[in-house]
Amino acid sequence: MKRYSLGIDYGTNSCRSLLIDLDNGTEVGSTVFNYPSGEMGILLDPKDPHVARQNPQDYLDGLEAVTRGALQQAAAKVPGFDAAQVVGIGIDTTGSTPIPVNAQGTPLGLLPEFQGNLNAMVWLWKDHTGYAEAAEITQLATEIRPDIIAKCGGIYSSEWWWSKILRLSRVDAKVFEAAFSFVEHCDWIPAVLTGNTDPLTLKRSVCAAGHKAMFSSEWGGLPDKEFLARLDPKLADLRDRLYSDAHTSDTRAGDLCQEWAQRLGLKAGIAIAVGAFDAHMGAVGAGIKEGTLVKILGTSTCDLMIAPASKPLADVPGVCGIVNGSVLPGYYGIEAGQSAVGDIFLWFVNHLVPDSYGATVGDKFVNMEKAMLGKNPGSTGLLALDWNNGNRTILVDVRLTGLLLGQTLHTEAHEIYRAYIEATAFGALTIIKRVEEYGVKIDEVINTGGLSIKNATLMQCYADIIGKPMKVSQSEQTCALGAAIFGAAAAGAGTLADLQTKVTAVREKVYHPIPENQSVYAELYALYRTLHDAFGTAEWSGKINHVMKQLLDIRARQS
Repeated sequence: MKRYSLGIDYGTNSCRSLLIDLDNGTEVGSTVFNYPSGEMGILLDPKDPHVARQNPQDYLDGLEAVTRGALQQAAAKVPGFDAAQVVGIGIDTTGSTPIPVNAQGTPLGLLPEFQGNLNAMVWLWKDHTGYAEAAEITQLATEIRPDIIAKCGGIYSSEWWWSKILRLSRVDAKVFEAAFSFVEHCDWIPAVLTGNTDPLTLKRSVCAAGHKAMFSSEWGGLPDKEFLARLDPKLADLRDRLYSDAHTSDTRAGDLCQEWAQRLGLKAGIAIAVGAFDAHMGAVGAGIKEGTLVKILGTSTCDLMIAPASKPLADVPGVCGIVNGSVLPGYYGIEAGQSAVGDIFLWFVNHLVPDSYGATVGDKFVNMEKAMLGKNPGSTGLLALDWNNGNRTILVDVRLTGLLLGQTLHTEAHEIYRAYIEATAFGALTIIKRVEEYGVKIDEVINTGGLSIKNATLMQCYADIIGKPMKVSQSEQTCALGAAIFGAAAAGAGTLADLQTKVTAVREKVYHPIPENQSVYAELYALYRTLHDAFGTAEWSGKINHVMKQLLDIRARQS
């Protein structure tokens, strides 16, 4: 009998389903649900640009819509398809995206008394209101728990678990006191599906716990009460209402409960896998292995690598975490990334690109890419820093901002667009250089996400700047595909290695570095690193008066 697995991918603005045939990876059903609340699914505060919250009801409505949509497509597409052939469900979400919940595991944002209170809602990954709290956590951990902070790359982020919870405790005592516990989005949805939302017994993801909550078996789970109490005694009390165990995503979180089986149109009792973050499951869906970096190119980027847990691995300063089992069991998952990539391009088109490039956003992107064709690297005379939403790796500083250098009265929009593409590639190269410096092997890069499929100019720039072959995943939905793989593994439908072999692939087109472009980009990267270190680090000393003139020299030579 045919077997299928369902992956549900919760993104920043929407959620998506993917139903796959476990024999060959054929994608037989997929639908998207755009979150209706707020602005493109995000609840904002006009008084504070750092606020980014979500409505948990959108998650539940989306779950039902995309599952039923995928099943309907499969029934129309595959003769003899039966929903009873679906053996497992995997869930991936953004993170850290914590939800304040009551003792029953109900999000406070769903309770009548907290309607309209942003602090009671889901704290989305891109909420940066806790930047001061993140700095406090970094400072205290550096002083008294250096081993813990070292696994986070040496700097704790405002995007992460404890920063958000500590911030809530300070800005809204009523909500904080009403919260019996907190649950990551990737843990809450599997809990809902299994019918066990008890915060004390639902299964927690080691991916979320390790990368965002400073959890490790090396020091007994979550940070100790003494450390938490130094931040705020309320955090030490909260620790008893959190968790002591965390699990890899091939673990069965439980069985699909009767209520949600009826709501989704599936068979009760099928396997629900422990959840994880989108990028980590996306890495599995892209076919990650030792020596491969999977780059998920979207509004932001997340870079994933693995290293055998059987071998020693040095702490890597500035990465977003090194966690045993966060990507694949038996391997350390190493996470890095950039806070804005597609977001920079979209901001640029929406606010600065003239209508002469086209009437719509899509037209403007297409026409700017056409205008770049045939232009040599360095011919724009421009150089940018890709920090329009702060720096995630390797500086881990949300209070850094973007920079564009070298514009003249003759600069055109498509040239600026290219400079931003190059800046994000330089940022990607900075990450790779850091992890390679600490012994992590990278032979190739597999890219996934819309940018990798739609923008050949971007991909060639990345290949030339990074200096490694750039492959593109066959699936356009690797996060959901990875979730489906874990759903199948939790159901006992195969090992992760066998499932990856059967259902993942890369496209025929591979972008290889062009040597003459590499040499020019090496010059530009040296200038980028000068600006990177000058504006991004306290330790830098030197001069930057040569940067503009050197850009002009390169432009004259390359035009």
